[in-house]
Amino acid sequence: MSSPEMPTPTVAAPILAAMAGRRILVVGDVFLDEYLIGRAERLSREGPVPVLSFRERFGVPGGAANPARNIASLGGRALQVGVAGDDAAAAELRGLLVDAGIDTGGLITDRSRPTILKTRIVAEGLSTPQQVARIDRQPRQPVSGSVERALIEAIEAAADSSDAILVSHYRSGVVTASVCAAARQAAARRGIWLGVDAQGDLERFTGFDLVRVGRQDAAQTLGRSLEDASDFERACRELLGELGARAVMLGRGAQGTSLCWTQAAGGIDYRVIPPANVSEVFDVTGAGDTVIAVVILALAAGAELLVAAGLANVAAGIVVRRLGVVAPSPDEILRELGHPG
Repeated sequence: MSSPEMPTPTVAAPILAAMAGRRILVVGDVFLDEYLIGRAERLSREGPVPVLSFRERFGVPGGAANPARNIASLGGRALQVGVAGDDAAAAELRGLLVDAGIDTGGLITDRSRPTILKTRIVAEGLSTPQQVARIDRQPRQPVSGSVERALIEAIEAAADSSDAILVSHYRSGVVTASVCAAARQAAARRGIWLGVDAQGDLERFTGFDLVRVGRQDAAQTLGRSLEDASDFERACRELLGELGARAVMLGRGAQGTSLCWTQAAGGIDYRVIPPANVSEVFDVTGAGDTVIAVVILALAAGAELLVAAGLANVAAGIVVRRLGVVAPSPDEILRELGHPG
């Protein structure tokens, strides 16, 4: 059965094919996500915490580097613009990005600040592995004027060959007002989609085409809580108008996503997209990055907004069933939709 929330394989296949080679400029706060995995053996005598026997350690691109990785996994060409330090985490992150096929020419080195590192400690036991702690090394201060200028130059240089621009904002100092203005001007000059996955500071993204925001940040911006269905619809419509956006995606957690957009005829439409296949939710880390990456890449490939959102919904349903920050492939999305290939 066809629906906007679950495109048929016949609808999805040509869009996924058209994503191949589309160039997406991804600007924002890049992280290294580090995982320390151990087997839980007993409780510590020193406190109510498990003692883990170390099994493995691995790192994956996080923050703004995760949507870039999703874009590359889906066949697009991601151009990363962001800031990393001059440290071991930066070297590992750069290597991971290069291995994923991501252009790191716009990744600026700032020796005055550490690379953002988020360390997750995961305990394995008799059942599902559980994250027991997370340690963040995350500077919050804005980048210096010289680094900001380097970011703007990187945006201007890469935009001319880009099919869309995506800003990923984790409130870690890279996505300044001037960086946003540069992205806005570059997208307008090229006539391409400009999207943002925003954690707060929504006024900074006025004039962006597509704004994705979570429930908490939307509530904080609007100055009221969002509880029932009418609250979300009202919030989505208000944000659409206040930001001058073409579309707003408002995350609702286990209740899916509210989608509000301006129609070609001038009216405003609203739809709730329920989550796809959430019966086996394992780890929600990075699901929002997957959503915005799939939507912006599909839009750059010429998809209608509802179809793009539906594909993103399916992709997120794949991601939450795995441990860690992962990126789905076109074949996985088609299989999820029931395609025999």
